[in-house]
Amino acid sequence: MNLKSKRILITGSDGFIGSHLVERFLNEDCQIRAFVYYNSFNTWGWLDNLPKNDLKKIDVVSGDIRDADFVRSTVKDIDIICHLAALISIPYSYVAPESFVETNVNGTLNIIQAAKDYNVNKVLITSTSETYGSALYTPIDEKHPYQPQSPYSATKIAADHIAMSFYYSFNLPITIIRPFNTYGPRQSNRAIIPTIITQILNKNKELKLGNLTPTRDLTYVEDTCEAYLKICKKDNLDGEVINIGSSNEISIKTLVEKIKKLMNSDIKVSTDNQRVRPSKSEVDRLYANIDKAKELIGWEPTISLENGLKRTIDWFRKKENIKTYKNIYNV
Repeated sequence: MNLKSKRILITGSDGFIGSHLVERFLNEDCQIRAFVYYNSFNTWGWLDNLPKNDLKKIDVVSGDIRDADFVRSTVKDIDIICHLAALISIPYSYVAPESFVETNVNGTLNIIQAAKDYNVNKVLITSTSETYGSALYTPIDEKHPYQPQSPYSATKIAADHIAMSFYYSFNLPITIIRPFNTYGPRQSNRAIIPTIITQILNKNKELKLGNLTPTRDLTYVEDTCEAYLKICKKDNLDGEVINIGSSNEISIKTLVEKIKKLMNSDIKVSTDNQRVRPSKSEVDRLYANIDKAKELIGWEPTISLENGLKRTIDWFRKKENIKTYKNIYNV
């Protein structure tokens, strides 16, 4: 499918992956409607940092994914939806699970109901590898059982299922994209890589982290965005669930040492109990099988972990980026 002149709605455009996705789609000569979360400061998150000439090409709408009527008005006349809007902080989901249900489940329902009513041609639902929980076997393929090991994970499982129910019940053209651990510039400090980098840059005496033994499958954000693009361009993906990962795993401990080496740091690591998940909630191992992505959309990552980490570190080292980062995340 040629995306030229296609009308594409990207929810969560103000966030980490969403803002990168907007930039990537700008190169495709499509018409972008960027859905950002309304706030009283009238800010658009990371979109505020785009060049003014790029912003002029985007139809930015501020609203709330939980508002069904507003979502309907936003979806009207859209050809393709990339739905990324969600609450994603696992620690926050322990203390405010209802808000995760309202945003992640009801917000997704609002999107797919509007997509059904307006006959949208393609709907990409953003899932997460957290739906799998700790690997029962590796590498994890799309048939791996769901394990809701956190309220966040449970809401994403529910959102995936409600979306697929619309595929089975109403032939809604749903494709579920399931990224493993995406990282890169603009990612929040709640994620492990920015946490390590920013603590080192701040010259902390100790690197305070949670559990170091779990493994993660890490993909640079530009590669993740390329997967979205390929899915949007490909026909006959209705009802498919597609893993997006590197098909490699690395322990948090090894990741820490790799970043320390790249940053020439000898900082000592200590345990911050606030960063440790409840024992039954910890996802011990994530390691993606991406055979389906290779077969269906011809996608696999092109940016190595070392190269991606270097790019991310360089971004965080720039003062103007850190200033904006602190304003957006209040850190």
